[in-house]
Amino acid sequence: MKTFLAAAIALTVPAISQDASVKAGQLHPASADMVKAANALLEKLPAEQKAKAVFEFGSEERKNWHFIPRERKGLTIKEMSPEARTLAMALAKTGLSDEGYKKATLIMSLESVLREMEKDTTGKRDPEKYYVSIFGTPGAKEPWGWRFEGHHLSLNYSTVAGASPSMTPSFFGTNPGEVREGEKKGLRVLGKEEDLGRELIKSLSDEQRKVAIIAEKAPDDVLSVPNRPERTKPEGISWEKLTADQQAKLMLVVKEQLFRCRPDVAKEEIARIEKAGLAKVHFAWAGGLERGEPHYYRVQNESFVVEYDNTQGKANHPHSVWRDWDNDFGGDILKRHIEESHKAK
Repeated sequence: MKTFLAAAIALTVPAISQDASVKAGQLHPASADMVKAANALLEKLPAEQKAKAVFEFGSEERKNWHFIPRERKGLTIKEMSPEARTLAMALAKTGLSDEGYKKATLIMSLESVLREMEKDTTGKRDPEKYYVSIFGTPGAKEPWGWRFEGHHLSLNYSTVAGASPSMTPSFFGTNPGEVREGEKKGLRVLGKEEDLGRELIKSLSDEQRKVAIIAEKAPDDVLSVPNRPERTKPEGISWEKLTADQQAKLMLVVKEQLFRCRPDVAKEEIARIEKAGLAKVHFAWAGGLERGEPHYYRVQNESFVVEYDNTQGKANHPHSVWRDWDNDFGGDILKRHIEESHKAK
């Protein structure tokens, strides 16, 4: 497995022959890459494995995302042939930046660290127990999506008619947050997410902190979890109450999470946040200010939210999530597609 992950981290996406449904100018570049990679993987799967990996787009399974170490529907990396594994990781890479892909594969590798720490013999901690699920038929016309998911990793993508894909919900977590022994000692996969948030809160004046800090105790986890019935609300200090330097630090916090996904689409998401009005963006903090103390932060407007929580495992087990409440699982693009389809009739 070490060999597989080492190869996965260094993976260069293979050249994939152009699908007949993917023509120049017909698809957003991100969607085109995803269509080609998904079809290349499906072509290499035997029928019984393809049946496990593919679901109807309207399946309830598409929104059944999670980040705990449980059994899932879909096809695991472990079940695939070496060639199919390479193609599965190439698909994952189409949805991520280089740094995001590196973080994702390192998160997978931490299952081996946990296996040693917990002396696990049940197979629960397995770096190959990550599932690929494809919803609908990858192509240029009909809605389709895909998910790459396992412990501490949930990547969800949806698109229709070649539009720029939705990339949320997007979850990254690590346990341990900092590896403190062994060959990976010192590794902090989500270290920048933590450090940038702390740098921002510490840059605030006493008066600003009175507004930004919403609780002395941090919540036990991020709040924007699967099946949460209501949105979180903007809390804490607003963009306009920050200095120019603090505003720049806040954007670094946001970009660190959004740009774990592929940069061209992440840039479009940043533009949407700016168009909605930066004045609507708020930053909230809860918990201690020093490293090693349980803490939590959230940046959001009425639609998007990024969260970071590090309270579990003596504040050495962080979770982070990016949600777009309006466009999770392609909500916005699917709505536009339906409206335009009705107009055309």
